[in-house]
Amino acid sequence: MRQAGDDTMSEQTRDEDEPATPAAGEEALTNPELVIISGMSGAGRSTAAKCLEDLGWFVVDNLPPALIPTMVDLGARSQGNVARIAVVVDVRGRGFFDSLRESLNDLDTKGVTRRTVFLEASDNALVQRFESVRRPHPLQGDGRIVDGIAAERDLLRELRGDADLVIDTSNLNVHELRAKMDAQFTSGDEPELRATVMSFGYKYGLPVDADHVVDCRFLPNPHWVPELRPYTGTSEEVAGYVFNQPGAKEFLDRYAELLQLIATGYRREGKRYVTIAVGCTGGKHRSVAMSERLARRLAAEGVETVVVHRDMGRE
Repeated sequence: MRQAGDDTMSEQTRDEDEPATPAAGEEALTNPELVIISGMSGAGRSTAAKCLEDLGWFVVDNLPPALIPTMVDLGARSQGNVARIAVVVDVRGRGFFDSLRESLNDLDTKGVTRRTVFLEASDNALVQRFESVRRPHPLQGDGRIVDGIAAERDLLRELRGDADLVIDTSNLNVHELRAKMDAQFTSGDEPELRATVMSFGYKYGLPVDADHVVDCRFLPNPHWVPELRPYTGTSEEVAGYVFNQPGAKEFLDRYAELLQLIATGYRREGKRYVTIAVGCTGGKHRSVAMSERLARRLAAEGVETVVVHRDMGRE
């Protein structure tokens, strides 16, 4: 006869040998991709983090290492909304990195895909950078900058040895560092430039976040055409009126060509976002029609474009 203890042992064996499966009604969770950004103070951690943020990563600066597994768990439960997480880790002391090592080991056991990016620079480059901003090194205490750098190198030696990617920024400027990060983390389907085309009314003020401002007030105002006044620039009637005016189509063509030149430069310099504000008096007719056409041109050139009509609903 089989003893009760045999059943218990059999269940325990199955629990150990068989992979856990989601309970009925539960969806399997997908762990987000994780990047740890660390390195020498002054070597460009903030620039690297900003680059990943521009690429669509969810970036957390100076998150305590013990909370990294919790952040990954939250990302796994976000139903794909947080698929890539970057955590910036700076030097705080030996205990800090002991905690980091423990957290990373925990993530490894869970099968989380992670990479470590380590930003490096020569002592001379780091000293020049700290002196240029007139700030002390976080570990120099009562000593010199070079003392803080030496202490930090000692603390980071093991992390640097385990890093998947080491970037020496001694002779790199900000744009060159961004280019290196782009080369490592830009996927083939990642849009190179994102544009927001925003119509607005001058009587309500200029958009404070505009990179470029376009003035359409040189065109006749549909507001003074009684049958067009109730409509907006999104209607065919108003758009047809606007683009039948002398200079309207030529202006759109010339400005679209100019934006192609600007977009090429933005991509080269690592700038990924641009806001183009198109204005008329009230932000309801001319600017709206021009924004819609301009956005179509940009989209046709491969620029991911969003249209916003800031003042169209105002009286």
